[in-house]
Amino acid sequence: MKLNSENLCLFNFIYIVIFNTIMNSLYEFTLAETVVATGIINNGIKHEKPYFEEIHPRNISTAIDDTAILKCVVKNKGNRTVSWMRKRDLHILTSNNFLYTGDQRFSVIHPQDSDEWNLKIEYAQPKDAGTYECQVNTEPKINYAVNLSVRSVDLKNIYDVPERIEAAKAKIIGSQELHIKKGSTISLSCTVNIYGSAISWFHGTSIVQFDSERGGISLEQEKTETGTTSRLLITRANFRDSGNYSCVPIGALSASVIVHVLNGEIPQAMQTSDAVHPPRPTLFISLLILSTFCNLLSIQHITTKVISFILER
Repeated sequence: MKLNSENLCLFNFIYIVIFNTIMNSLYEFTLAETVVATGIINNGIKHEKPYFEEIHPRNISTAIDDTAILKCVVKNKGNRTVSWMRKRDLHILTSNNFLYTGDQRFSVIHPQDSDEWNLKIEYAQPKDAGTYECQVNTEPKINYAVNLSVRSVDLKNIYDVPERIEAAKAKIIGSQELHIKKGSTISLSCTVNIYGSAISWFHGTSIVQFDSERGGISLEQEKTETGTTSRLLITRANFRDSGNYSCVPIGALSASVIVHVLNGEIPQAMQTSDAVHPPRPTLFISLLILSTFCNLLSIQHITTKVISFILER
């Protein structure tokens, strides 16, 4: 075919169309690969990988005995896991909705179908102050740090009313002396007749640590209509768990209970402090034998008298 100017223009037009189509296809393919690799496209930022929505403050302050909520919003979580970690000891507190600490004051607030994974700390104490990290198990891992400070409470108004201090006190539920078989669970309950009081448990002079190396220690605390109830659970009791346990609330008098961990079966009379002790079996048997022996001597003496009287006749 003879190429004239018209044919040459047509050929160049077709070439440009084909070249443009090929380049557009390569561009779309490259863009798709970029989206998969980075999770972002430029036509309005669109995240495919998880990321934190920073709409809440990172510095939280609360008063002693109040509830602190540390907020964390995770977008595009997918099937990843959201965890909360306490920075000072690198202790994992929660994983999704599951709790990984014996301290029942901690919990996760996750409304259904929401992106919120908030950490709730009830009855906040000074030891709770510090940095907490909301983490997502991506590769590499991403985290969102929240700092918590706990303010002290001015008890001046409380101390100005002696009647209130005198009336506010803790009470151990059940016996004041408890006998527990080794390997079983120690369950101690304490009630305080003031609303929302923070309660600590002491073993001797040492505070009971729920995240100690011993493990198996948990605390359940709830508010009631008449005050606050705290329950201490210690599993797999051993001899070192014996001793005095004190329920120590803030702004109220404490209460104590003595725990004995025994090896073997627990005698029935030792299960409660007000048990009535029966007579010793050995003493009872001795008295019975003595009584029987005396009766026999008395019968023998009477028989001898009768026989002597008959012979004299």
